[in-house]
Amino acid sequence: MTRTEDEVAGLVLAAGGGRRLGGRPKALLTHRGRPLVEHAAGILREAGCARVHVVLGARAGDVRERAELADCVLVDNPYWARGMGSSLRAGLDSLAGSGARAALVCLVDQPGIGAAAVGRVRAAFRDETSLVSATYEGVRGHPVLFGAAHWAGIAASATGDRGARAYLKEHAEAITLVECGDVARAYDIDTESDLAHLE
Repeated sequence: MTRTEDEVAGLVLAAGGGRRLGGRPKALLTHRGRPLVEHAAGILREAGCARVHVVLGARAGDVRERAELADCVLVDNPYWARGMGSSLRAGLDSLAGSGARAALVCLVDQPGIGAAAVGRVRAAFRDETSLVSATYEGVRGHPVLFGAAHWAGIAASATGDRGARAYLKEHAEAITLVECGDVARAYDIDTESDLAHLE
């Protein structure tokens, strides 16, 4: 295991209930013959993360039954309905004391972002103070990498569905931007029409 494989942990946020998808949790949508959450965890592994934590919420029991996540640390977020901020806090809490020096955060509903883009962002890790974001034609998106020095500040500001947005805005000058538009498509699976993106 190389240094950054051990020090940069993958974190999949997969707790949402899919409100705009008629209450179908995004983690359980099928993509390339397997649940979307399994696909997302696999992308982080392929990009070089030896440790992957997955935050579950809506229908967590069904996700555990249907998805092959035996090599991941599964984190239950009982407050998932409050928004992505609660899942980000739960995920970062689960990494405290693990030895990880950074969290590489992916969203479960972005299957157009593959290992090439995730690997680029991971490769920009330097130390606990690193803040890295993928960009798509200059617009910030996911994945994002948070050095451990930022976790407490991010957790304190992560509310509702904003996640780390407020923290990143405050620390914009410290963010290393990594263009990924040539190797990934940053669409979300949010509505029925978006399901056409699944394969």
